[in-house]
Amino acid sequence: MSNYDILSKFYDGIMGDRTKKARLLARYIKEANPKAKSVLELACGTGAVLKFLSKTYAVTGIDLSAGMLRVAKKEMPHVKFYHQNMVNFKIPKKFDVILCVFDSMNHLLKFSDWERLFLNAHRHLNNNGVFIFDINIEKDLGHISQPSWVYEFDTNFLIIKISDVRKNTYKWNMKIFERKKNNQYVLHEENILESSFELDKTIRALKPLFKSVKVIDANRNDPKRKSDRFYLVCKK
Repeated sequence: MSNYDILSKFYDGIMGDRTKKARLLARYIKEANPKAKSVLELACGTGAVLKFLSKTYAVTGIDLSAGMLRVAKKEMPHVKFYHQNMVNFKIPKKFDVILCVFDSMNHLLKFSDWERLFLNAHRHLNNNGVFIFDINIEKDLGHISQPSWVYEFDTNFLIIKISDVRKNTYKWNMKIFERKKNNQYVLHEENILESSFELDKTIRALKPLFKSVKVIDANRNDPKRKSDRFYLVCKK
């Protein structure tokens, strides 16, 4: 798993406004557990989703990147954050909702780690609690055969090249050119590995733990787009 420390300084600028995603998650929470009061987000990053949800819920965050957590704590000094691994985290309390979004699950390269995370999330949920996460089944395969692409944010530039490492595993090479004075740039680079696994395999691993597993196609309202991203809403 990448710890995202290099990207933490630029992450919010690259990702942009995540209010739409946060509202979608709030809707899923409301539908699945309308009495929910507490939310834990695994791999919470800079805390953009939690900041939105904190208007309604008592929120907590976990991330492996100290850099990401520094940004999150600055934005929300009143929120409790844990510097832990999302697979084997230990928190002395349980939650009504646990989230894991923005492809965070795909950063786990072994399916056995997916299974360990599922079990750990189940342990940290209250009765009738809900575990909600998103995954890419085919990790942006459409981009892999294409050349590198360039994205401008703030006054900086991001160059991304995606390559196939092995079956179901892809490397995202990310180069950030940070603009300094006198039109000079400083290069920051990080490689991020992601893996994908079959949706059916994922569902089979969840069913022994959760009484219901709902699968939502993220592209269900756009028939022109291939279904490669799914949300799974799992009720304890």
